Amino acid sequence: MTTRLRTRAFLICFVPFAALLAFAFWMTQDLVENTVKGELRRSLRQNQVAIARIHGKTDLESSRFLKVAGENPALKAGMQLLLQNAGNPSARRTVEDQLRELGEHMGFDYLLVSSPNGKPLAGVLRTDGQLTPIDVGSLKVGSAGLLQLHGRTIQVASIPVDTEDGNLGSLGVGEFFNFSEFTSPAVLVHNGQAIESNISGTSAAELNGALAACFGKQECDLRLHGANWMSLEVQSYGSRYDLYILSNVDEATAPVQALLHNAFLVLAPVSVLLLLVSSIIASRSIVKPIAAVVDRLRDAARTGVLPEFNNKPSSILEIRALTASYNRAAVAVREAGEQLDAAYLEFIGSLANALDARDRHSAGHSSRVSQLSCDLAAALALPPQQLERVRIGALLHDIGKIGVADAVLQKPGSLTPDEYAQVKQHPVIGRRILEGVRGFAPYLNAVELHHENWDGTGYPKGLAGEDIPVDARIVHVADAYDAMTSDRAYRNGMSHERAVSILVECSGTMFEPRAVEAFVSIPRALIIRQANPATHQDAPGAPAEAVAK
Repeated sequence: MTTRLRTRAFLICFVPFAALLAFAFWMTQDLVENTVKGELRRSLRQNQVAIARIHGKTDLESSRFLKVAGENPALKAGMQLLLQNAGNPSARRTVEDQLRELGEHMGFDYLLVSSPNGKPLAGVLRTDGQLTPIDVGSLKVGSAGLLQLHGRTIQVASIPVDTEDGNLGSLGVGEFFNFSEFTSPAVLVHNGQAIESNISGTSAAELNGALAACFGKQECDLRLHGANWMSLEVQSYGSRYDLYILSNVDEATAPVQALLHNAFLVLAPVSVLLLLVSSIIASRSIVKPIAAVVDRLRDAARTGVLPEFNNKPSSILEIRALTASYNRAAVAVREAGEQLDAAYLEFIGSLANALDARDRHSAGHSSRVSQLSCDLAAALALPPQQLERVRIGALLHDIGKIGVADAVLQKPGSLTPDEYAQVKQHPVIGRRILEGVRGFAPYLNAVELHHENWDGTGYPKGLAGEDIPVDARIVHVADAYDAMTSDRAYRNGMSHERAVSILVECSGTMFEPRAVEAFVSIPRALIIRQANPATHQDAPGAPAEAVAK
């Protein structure tokens, strides 16, 4: 039971702290991950601001270039010629040559002139490093934004071309959309589909699948290549073109996670060991005093004595309160036991007195036999607990005579065989009286068997030798001595010497030799003091006849 209690106390101490340790590690890991995500989000927003600043600067520079290009006289003359001869290939080539020259001079990758109604007239596109004419027949572009042309994405801006006579149309210029300006992974999306990115080894289909839930959101968490990513929309170019920059959260948190993991591998065993030791100490501090109380209660159940705690059992307030309550209970039980013992002894004395009151000649017989039996038990060196059992058994040894008629017990003459048979029933009657009360069980041997003879000629069972309980053997000797030295209605009591000589004479037949030897060794003055203060004269009669009544 103590082991189970210690195990439960250990688990109660260990498991919550172990769970708290695991929870603390998880919380730390989650806090670190959220912190890293916050830093990544801040970094992405800084990139967003930087990209906006770059685009603003580019737009400003482009507007300056456009103003210069839009005022080019040769271009204006070419556009006038082309408008007047829209189907003339020579006029278109002239404008294309002017656009090529202008583009090489200003570094544009794309140039296009359109009519006042927005119809493309002529244009060039950088291909393999050279500006070459493009087919403008099916080309549809706006005034600004992004343009997909020949598999390339172009960032376009435009300016009107005017003369004194009115508007000649517009000039559009552009540069290839360049991902090299982004320090973070970026994806360009058109109509909800990824069309270009700087993430190596990633197809458009993979990007579309990962970004499917992010389109239309400023910020979004996604999974790509089995890792956690974060996306931020940084630029919208109109015509449903959007730019997203991404950051790999797992890659960013990996070093910190590895550091935490290594720290956990080092700290966890140490923490668990310290937790284990502290849990063992705590469980013992709880279980030890409780186990002491349980052991005391077990001892009390076995011995009938409830001892107190004399020392301070524990530093735990609740345990001290428990032991204090236990001590109060022990004191109460002990006092109740003492009161019960006192009442019990009074009851025993009352029974003995009630028996002795039936015959003035046997008055005090039970008390004297009890005292003589105690003296004999002490001479035989019996332990105190057994001596107390002998004392009470001797007090009750003749209780069965309550069931024998007064006419027989107080008969002045010798008993008839039938009357003697009635007297011989008193041990059995005494057992029947007492065996119904559980507290009298230890004394039944002395009550029932104190007339058993050493040689087996006694009654009621005819036991012999060591089969006769020691209590009964002791009471038998003390009972015989007091019966022989006490006055009866039909005779006077014997002298001490005569009674002792009969005991010695009957040693080995009626009485146990060792018990007789021990009785004889008791000082005469002690025995006389306990004996009946009657006139002791030698009187005839066999021991059996002397103790019959």
